[in-house]
Amino acid sequence: MRLGIFDSGRGGEFVAEKLKSLLPAHEYIVVNDLAHAPYGERSYEEIQKLTEAAIQSLLACDIIVIACNTATAGAIDYLRLKHPDKIFVGFEPMIKPAANATKSNRITLLATRATAYSTRTEQLITDYAQSMTIDRPSTLGWAKAIDEDHEETIDLTEVKRTIDNGSDVIIIGCTHYIALQERLEELFPSTQILEPTEAVANQISQLTSS
Repeated sequence: MRLGIFDSGRGGEFVAEKLKSLLPAHEYIVVNDLAHAPYGERSYEEIQKLTEAAIQSLLACDIIVIACNTATAGAIDYLRLKHPDKIFVGFEPMIKPAANATKSNRITLLATRATAYSTRTEQLITDYAQSMTIDRPSTLGWAKAIDEDHEETIDLTEVKRTIDNGSDVIIIGCTHYIALQERLEELFPSTQILEPTEAVANQISQLTSS
């Protein structure tokens, strides 16, 4: 089965690598839109137009994975309406698992502004973490730094501040930021770090076995 993976930048490569290790039987085609990345500060109208244009080469795939939290928040409903015969699987912040995991009732969400304050994220918080504190430190410039192979220059001071204030779970809410996972684990060894690729792999398994 052919799986198409789209991300605005390098995040799709990280997702494809993880999915291949979890679901090695499939063929993977990865497309990005580095020419217009990052998407995180763009309007939803722009995100829809850019994502629609970028996925054209993936429309022959059996399943299209929108491996971009920002594109999922801004465009996946639009894509499903535009292409009702295609199966789209999106990435979204793991608010519910984080709410179940936290002992301090404080969670750090690392996401672009378009994802962190999207209608979908706000709804997830209302549904599963309404009584909890969700810290959303600025990640402006992170995706660009990662796309340019400069992730080591990213300042994690604001993230550390949320941990010092009691957050015990970090949600990686942008697939670009998978590049920071090892560093986050080293810096905050007592903090649980959640990233949704495994959950997406389980969803794909269910879709391909049905």
